[in-house]
Amino acid sequence: MTTRRLLLAALGAAALLTACDKAATPSASFQGVDLSGAAYARGFSLPDQDGQLRSLADFKGKVVVVFFGFTQCPDVCPTTLMELAQVKKALGPQGDKVQGVFITVDPERDTPELLKPYLASFDESFIALRGSPDQLKEVAKEFKVYYAKVPGKTPDSYTMDHTAASFLFDTQGRVRVFSRYGAGAQALTADIKTLLAEAG
Repeated sequence: MTTRRLLLAALGAAALLTACDKAATPSASFQGVDLSGAAYARGFSLPDQDGQLRSLADFKGKVVVVFFGFTQCPDVCPTTLMELAQVKKALGPQGDKVQGVFITVDPERDTPELLKPYLASFDESFIALRGSPDQLKEVAKEFKVYYAKVPGKTPDSYTMDHTAASFLFDTQGRVRVFSRYGAGAQALTADIKTLLAEAG
């Protein structure tokens, strides 16, 4: 991860912390940043890799883990998705109550034909959401995440800088945790277990 990406991730985390609803009372102890009561990251409405419109309501009863990334990401994205897949397996039968959602910040290159096998290579249950540039802009604003195209040597060789973190939603569809990239699978497992335990 480049120094620039680390700085951007840190700035994104700081923005999330300062924007959090200070009136909210944390109801659980999390390894990540507690976002309980936050007045942002309230949801999404975007087409998935099959063109079906998806929202948090589709996954009620599950802990939803939302991550913004792109398929040509060299390290952050595949590491995050691999860790989430490991967490699901480690949870055993409870893993079925965890839904991974990948929102691409590169809809120009991340076609449905590319997204489907990419997500399936980590876990068959993961879904990808791909909106238009305007839809992506709106959902990024709602989640307070950063993304930007970084030009390469050729027009097609650009990369993307983006907020490197996951958002955890409880089984009622409420955002609860901001899990920073690099926290590791153990911390993610602990927070997901806490959310599953709340649901009984």
